[in-house]
Amino acid sequence: MGIVKIAEELHEELRKSSTVMCRSINAQAEFWMKVGMLAEANPGLSFTEIMAQQRKLADVKMPEINAA
Repeated sequence: MGIVKIAEELHEELRKSSTVMCRSINAQAEFWMKVGMLAEANPGLSFTEIMAQQRKLADVKMPEINAA
C-alpha cells in the first residue's frame, strides 16, 4: 500500500463522488482507477459494457425490468 498524490480539485471531486456512491474515498479512487485501466485496455467498450462484463465475471445476477 502506498500514498498517491493528486490535485486538490480532483480530491474534492473524489470526496463528493464517494458520498454519492456510498463508498469510502479510497474505495472510490480504486473504482475509478480500475475502470480507467479497463477502459484503456478495452477502448472499444463503453462504461456500461465494462461494468456488465465485470458483473458477469463476478457472477452478479442483476434484476431485469419487465416493461408492461
